[in-house]
Amino acid sequence: MTRIRPAELDERLDSGAPPFVLDIRPRPDFQKTAIENSQNVPVYSDLQSGNESPLRDRLDEIPRDRDVVVVCKLGMVAKRATTVLDEEGYDAATLLGGISGWNGYQAGSLGYKLRSLRWKYL
Repeated sequence: MTRIRPAELDERLDSGAPPFVLDIRPRPDFQKTAIENSQNVPVYSDLQSGNESPLRDRLDEIPRDRDVVVVCKLGMVAKRATTVLDEEGYDAATLLGGISGWNGYQAGSLGYKLRSLRWKYL
C-alpha cells in the first residue's frame, strides 16, 4: 500500500497533474476543515466497522484517470479505503497522519515535525 506525506501531497497539488483527494470522513468533519478541492465521500464509519460496500457502491464518483489520495482523521481508516481502491484498479495512496497531519503540516507544528521525522523511516 502506498503512503504519501503531507509535504509531498502539497507539492503534487501544485503540479500540472494534481491527484484526486478523497476525504472519507463524516460530512460534518469535512465541512469543518478539509484540503482545498478535496471531495467528500463519507464512508468512514462504514469502513471503520469493516463494511466496504458503501465505498464500492460509490466508485463512480472517483476518477480512474487520476492518482487518488485518501484522507481520514489520522490515516488509519484511509488505509482500508486505499486497499479497496487498489483492489479496484485505482492508483491510490493514504495521506500519512490524515487531516490531523495535514493541518499540522500547514501550521508547521512541532508535533508534525516530529511525526515527519518518524515517517522518513517507515
